Amino acid sequence: MSIKTRLILSNLGMIIIPIFSILFIDIAIVNIMLFIFHMAPNENLQLFLNIRFISFLLVLIITIGVLTYFVSKSIIQPIQQLAEAAEKIAHGNLDFSLKIKGKDEISQLANSFETMRKKLKETKELNKKYEQNRRELIASISHDLKTPITSIKGYINGIKDGIANTPEKMERYINTIENKASELDHLIDELFLFSKLSLNKVQYHFMQFDLKDYLQDYIDELRFDLGDKNEMISLVVEGDLDYKVTADRNQLHRVMTNLIQNSLKYMDKETPKITVRLSSTNDFIKVAVWDNGSGIEKESLPFIFDQFYRTDASRNSSTGGSGIGLAIVKQIIEDHGGTVWAESEKNIGTSIFFTLPKAGENR
Repeated sequence: MSIKTRLILSNLGMIIIPIFSILFIDIAIVNIMLFIFHMAPNENLQLFLNIRFISFLLVLIITIGVLTYFVSKSIIQPIQQLAEAAEKIAHGNLDFSLKIKGKDEISQLANSFETMRKKLKETKELNKKYEQNRRELIASISHDLKTPITSIKGYINGIKDGIANTPEKMERYINTIENKASELDHLIDELFLFSKLSLNKVQYHFMQFDLKDYLQDYIDELRFDLGDKNEMISLVVEGDLDYKVTADRNQLHRVMTNLIQNSLKYMDKETPKITVRLSSTNDFIKVAVWDNGSGIEKESLPFIFDQFYRTDASRNSSTGGSGIGLAIVKQIIEDHGGTVWAESEKNIGTSIFFTLPKAGENR
């Protein structure tokens, strides 16, 4: 019942109840005077009128008091609850629940207030999570930047101190410095890209092309780089279907490179194998990158696309890496309107899947 309706009924009650009360009061007074006190009302008119007035006044006072109490209680009590809730929020306390029954305007306000409290709590928890992620981000960046820099400094000091006293050692030291510098450059590049992706600052250049031809060229190039290990990677295409997509070729290259590097990083088999499988559904094209590497623990699988997450127990793992490669993959694929997920079995292998909308679909 709305507050307006409640007030109207209350005001009507203040009028109707006393009017009907006069009739009952008159009958009650007459009966009492006749049958109890054996007094005729017409002979004791003044007494009758006095009793009648006092009774009517009492009924009027009680009626107004009771109706005012219940109406004001139904309005003031919820407002007090809202005021107390606002006070709690003002002091940073969001761990409570505001429950006001009814369907009037105050109840609607209370429901809106409760929705606001929940959203504030979610925002507070999200900010707390972001702050924790920020601290972890700083710690991770510091660690990942310091490791190659420390190695570079160590080898430079070795050269300065004359430890690299033969041409072979000098060449080895210089090559190591170059590799560490390249690793550092790659890490900075990934951090920069991840930062731009997080801020939606990456400018995508979408174009339509055949994903099958694109992957075949990519695999051929990769086989050339692998040299005598070129047989470890293969492309499997499902049927003679339409594999045209609208995507950014450069960013898709980044996706494939990160996935292949991730497979190579955790490869532990004597006969390594990586298979890129291409298939098609009604609206999407699916790409799967499978390897027979070390696999991923079941409890770690849901987190591998999180930034700076590593399945290694130690950050000093020989596998290295920035820990944001798969996070970059996830962001790029989602920006293309696709999805990414993983399946893995420990000591057997891992499959990373991603989908892209077909050309003309969802874009």
